[in-house]
Amino acid sequence: MRGFKIISWKMAIKDKIKLFFKEVWTESKKVDWPNRQQTLRYTALVVGISAAVAIFLGALDFVFVSILSKFII
Repeated sequence: MRGFKIISWKMAIKDKIKLFFKEVWTESKKVDWPNRQQTLRYTALVVGISAAVAIFLGALDFVFVSILSKFII
């Protein structure tokens, strides 16, 4: 019995990794994934809002640079 180890509360790293991916696979089956139309709609929404925020921040930057250049120069 010298070479035999009983691991009751400790699991080997390999077993922990296998268990993790098994649980991930099980949970991913429970997810209500969006369909193609919803994914495209949400993607367009994110791109549109990102572009609007970029334009807004660019305009603010332009205004502040214009104001500061009048005081500095």
